[in-house]
Amino acid sequence: MNILAAIGREKRKLEKQIGKLQRELDGLTGAAKALGDAATDGFGAARKRVMSAAARAKMRAAAKRRWAKVKAGAKKAVS
Repeated sequence: MNILAAIGREKRKLEKQIGKLQRELDGLTGAAKALGDAATDGFGAARKRVMSAAARAKMRAAAKRRWAKVKAGAKKAVS
């Protein structure tokens, strides 16, 4: 079996699926616009995630603890 031919068939199949999904997305977006601004709130640009300083500090501390475990495991493996 010719691998290049199989890859080409798979590529065409995926492109067809992408086209179908794009048409469905366009339809949903159009329907949401027809319903008004209230329906399009979820389709806009992603909102920036706002996190408190306390939450960032907790995440930083947790990351430090995780990396400390990794580094401790590496030292044990070397010894």
